[in-house]
Amino acid sequence: MEIEIATIGGYEEVGRQMTAVRAGDDVVIFDMGLNLSQVLIHDNVETERMHSLDLIDMGAIPDDRVMSDLEGDVQAIVPTHGHLDHIGAISKLAHRYDAPIVATPFTIELVKQQIESEQKFGVENDLIKMDPGETMSIGDSGKVDLEFVNVTHSIIDAINPVLHTPEGAVVYGLDKRMDHTPVLGDPIDMERFREIGREGEGVLCYIEDCTNAGRKGRTPSENVAREHLRDTLYSMEDYDGGIVATTFSSHIARVKSLVEFADDIGRQPVLLGRSMEKYSGTAERLDFVDFPTDLGMFGHRKSVDRTFKRIMNEGKENFLPVVTGHQGEPRAMLTRMARGETPYELDNGDKVVFSARVIPEPTNEGQRYQAEKLLGMQGARIYDDIHVSGHMNQEGHYQMLEALQPQNIIPAHQDLEHLAKYIDLAENQGYQLGRDLHATRNGNLIQLVE
Repeated sequence: MEIEIATIGGYEEVGRQMTAVRAGDDVVIFDMGLNLSQVLIHDNVETERMHSLDLIDMGAIPDDRVMSDLEGDVQAIVPTHGHLDHIGAISKLAHRYDAPIVATPFTIELVKQQIESEQKFGVENDLIKMDPGETMSIGDSGKVDLEFVNVTHSIIDAINPVLHTPEGAVVYGLDKRMDHTPVLGDPIDMERFREIGREGEGVLCYIEDCTNAGRKGRTPSENVAREHLRDTLYSMEDYDGGIVATTFSSHIARVKSLVEFADDIGRQPVLLGRSMEKYSGTAERLDFVDFPTDLGMFGHRKSVDRTFKRIMNEGKENFLPVVTGHQGEPRAMLTRMARGETPYELDNGDKVVFSARVIPEPTNEGQRYQAEKLLGMQGARIYDDIHVSGHMNQEGHYQMLEALQPQNIIPAHQDLEHLAKYIDLAENQGYQLGRDLHATRNGNLIQLVE
């Protein structure tokens, strides 16, 4: 059976992930993501109102025109998890393909919300839920199957999809860390990865996220970030001024920890910002997390400002607002607070806890720097980098290669500078660039089996 891989997006940058795998006449698309930094550098761009071709030209979503060179029919669109760099282009591109969107329950719900909030293209693809550990048949040949393997990442309900073919398995390895003691959800299923590496024809190809390939050691568990956060907030227990926290709104485990520790130090937590309300509200509704019944979640601007007024009236020392804006995004809640555009007044000595790391990309770094400077000018004290990455460091990569023993590797999810670090790592394990280690660019086709 012919096996061909189209590397469509995410092979020159972090963002706009999209890869297609053709097995015979059947094609499966993995991810359809947005490159947020390409949107953020333009003032007041609203992607909901823009046409897909304009967004492609801007570099914001994948240029999927290479799909016309794949001789087969798309049978499924499979987002690995709910981050925008993996699902953010579905509302722009999915309507071009007569195929269902197949994902885990939390991811499907986020995709559904995205499609409903933007009806520009009338995306009507069927939405199919599939749990980690389950398998479905692809196409009519009866020879190709799609399996979801549970992984741990900085968002719940993440998987690595595996396409089983007569020539071996294609494992799409974006995004994960090796967490054996997660705060929410099940540990990464390394036992299943080892089985896949040794059954049938083994692993024909492993497509790997190489974000942290240059970092030594292993990525710590989310439990490490939880304890760091506990220590930080408990140290503020006697502070009688304002404390504000910010983290990735999609990081439900981290939000859960913030809510618990706020209560421990005698403060009422409140979640503020549109995406904070969206992700936490969805996770609670689907029973992925159990928040206190009186936890306030407010996304609409007027509701947020009303909440800020209440906090100022009742005393900042009684509350812990958990807000959006950890990357310094211009329209996010924390940035508005830093500019003095909300009723919440920062005073000298107030604490701002960043339970997030700056995404290493120039636009984010510049915006975060500006936000921190503005907060500092109002007297805020910043607690930085209370976080663990959602991506594997070097030891995780070595363990995955040992488990899967892939015949071919395609590094992804980075620019060439970071891809080079993964290439060095793989070559240390006996792979050779140009033979079984394939460095590629957006828009290329790689023929693995002719």
